[in-house]
Amino acid sequence: MSAYRVSKYILSGSSKWQTTSYTLRRYTTSGKETAREYLNKAVKPFEVFDRKAKRQQRDRAAARTIDSREVDYLRDEVAARVADRLLDIKRRYHTVVELGSGSGHLAKAVDDDMMDRLIMCEFSQHALNRDADAQYDVEVERRVMDEETPEFDDESLDAVVSSLSMHWVNDLPGMLIQIRKALVPDGVFIGAMLGGDSLFELRASLQLADSERSGGIAARVSPLTNTRDVGSLLNRAGLTLSTVDIDSIVVNYPSMLHLISDINAMGEGNAVVQRLPYIRRDTLLAASAIYKELYGNKDGTIPATFQVIYMIGWKPDPSQPKPLPRGSGKAPLGEIFDSTFKNL
Repeated sequence: MSAYRVSKYILSGSSKWQTTSYTLRRYTTSGKETAREYLNKAVKPFEVFDRKAKRQQRDRAAARTIDSREVDYLRDEVAARVADRLLDIKRRYHTVVELGSGSGHLAKAVDDDMMDRLIMCEFSQHALNRDADAQYDVEVERRVMDEETPEFDDESLDAVVSSLSMHWVNDLPGMLIQIRKALVPDGVFIGAMLGGDSLFELRASLQLADSERSGGIAARVSPLTNTRDVGSLLNRAGLTLSTVDIDSIVVNYPSMLHLISDINAMGEGNAVVQRLPYIRRDTLLAASAIYKELYGNKDGTIPATFQVIYMIGWKPDPSQPKPLPRGSGKAPLGEIFDSTFKNL
């Protein structure tokens, strides 16, 4: 019985559980591996995004060097804000690892007062080496590595950052767990990802156009993480003292077609597994007209909203501040409130 069929019977509550159980006992008693290891190979994280297609998109975008550099504005802006959050931590790091570095957007925003060396990890080799001749204020090392499965020794990193790449990761909890394992105690992770209502104008316009022209809705814009879920993801991964905030960046474009052109030039095109390979011309033109009618500015441009979720999490350490044990307070909270209201 294949591993897929074994997991299928177990998850569906099939009456063939006895046969499956026997198969597992017979397989594991042979000394090869445990039943849990056998099932873990069969049950993989649910794949929403086509990682191979995403790497090809980034490769093609980076190959058009001039066009790619012209659309660095969003990544550069978010990287600068990530660098500000790293600067707020009153520490100087020897080495910082960046996952999903792209062409070096964070490297432009940091200096030698913050760190000695930055390790840029990116799974698109063309994007990683697009600006290989650029000079930065810190020493830079480039590594071809998939940010979804970072490969570092346990407790070997002081700080890990990620800027605008996590929204294409299928297994976010697994990625964060690997980051937590790689951090030293009291090490910090700082991330920024698109989420919330990013590109809601484009999403709504395409859905309305698809519904009108085709009688249904297609997956034109990738699903995004909800802001409320990010804190739970950090806690699930074992990171403490988590902080989550959201920032909106609105960019104006001449038309929806210009917006889509820039998105493709960034290597941020649709990479959903169940995406359609094409969009009809009449649907695209209808969506552009709907976009301008519903959201257009008075000057004829159209706005595009990018909501960026910033997160900070720390690896647990005994030196970190902790809440006092329950019942250790010396003043009742009710008395404090009563005295406050009386003084108002």
